[in-house]
Amino acid sequence: MQFNFFHLMPYPYLPDDFDDAEKYPSPSLTFSNRHFDPAKGVDLYHRYLDELEYADQLGYDGIVVNEHHQSAYGLMPSPNIMAAALARRTSRSKILVLGNAIPLRGNPLRVAEEIAMLDHLTRGRLVSGFVRGIGWEHFAHSVSPAESRSRFNEAHDLIKKAWTTEGPFEWIGEHYEYRYVNIWPRPLQSPHPPIAVPGAGSPETMRWVAENHYVYTSVYAPVRIVRTWFDGYRKAAAELGYQPEPEKLAFATPVFIGESDAAAHREAKQHVEWLFHRGLRQGVELVSPPGYVSANGLRGMLASGMKGFSQLSYEELIEQGMVIVGGPDTVRNRIGELRDELGFGQLTMMIPIGDMPAELTRRNTELFATEVMPHFRAPATDRAPSPAGAPA
Repeated sequence: MQFNFFHLMPYPYLPDDFDDAEKYPSPSLTFSNRHFDPAKGVDLYHRYLDELEYADQLGYDGIVVNEHHQSAYGLMPSPNIMAAALARRTSRSKILVLGNAIPLRGNPLRVAEEIAMLDHLTRGRLVSGFVRGIGWEHFAHSVSPAESRSRFNEAHDLIKKAWTTEGPFEWIGEHYEYRYVNIWPRPLQSPHPPIAVPGAGSPETMRWVAENHYVYTSVYAPVRIVRTWFDGYRKAAAELGYQPEPEKLAFATPVFIGESDAAAHREAKQHVEWLFHRGLRQGVELVSPPGYVSANGLRGMLASGMKGFSQLSYEELIEQGMVIVGGPDTVRNRIGELRDELGFGQLTMMIPIGDMPAELTRRNTELFATEVMPHFRAPATDRAPSPAGAPA
């Protein structure tokens, strides 16, 4: 199994009365940036980069950055800048840009150029993710949510052709027009860096990712819902005549390890609640505005019966499999159970959870690397017998 260390880079210093949802309905789009303190922000950025670099030193397979705009819960409007900062200060882990929100870009050719540069700076350790961006981010960039999918598809096709076709060539599309496409440099990896795409159950996305043989990454959701997404991806692949290897499926979840189960829950609860009740508190009109989700996708969302994150208690988040918390044995066993149930080959973990302080993040990062990862990497004959019901 591959283990990826994901960082959201949140701004944890929210107002004391932020739990007042009427006053602060969301930490995104309309939450004034007067609440951002640059003196605290500069320290956060350097701390967060240190944490990603530490994960590389401990042997995580990948370190993950992503893109969000006008939001306190994610301070990375440009994940490519973060990847560039990490490229020369890491050497072991893949760097996953998960991902560039290409429908929001007026110039996707710039994305093709930047990813090609990053592929060289990382010496071929780059994984390029593409995302559509969240609903409110389209409002922030004055892009119609109804055009999101068509802009995404065209930008992807242009970027991929720019990486793989000798130029110059001309591109005349619905949204983008270029008389000369002839990027320098070309990517180091051939034919291009691996591509990963997060999905939230859209049948169109499942089919499209399967058609392109890309990695399908879940977003945060109950295990029963993620199972339907992964099954949908595998079904689409079967209809196309192949069976995807487990590494083509990545399960994303926050993970916290304590010295014992009781200690882990005692320490993790406030940070998990910050993440889901504060950081990810969004109205449906911001996440999925009219036109953003297809009719089929909307039917699936409604049929799932999934509640908003802020409506779920800590206990419900644990019960539904949206967070993994416990001592080393419990975390190992739970990951094994989820692997066997869902069939994924990559685990993308948010180990710095919400407003977790630096010292606790560092301990959590180290415990996972020393107490969990070796269990899934050692040859079966070298492992101690597993408890009943635990993964072999």
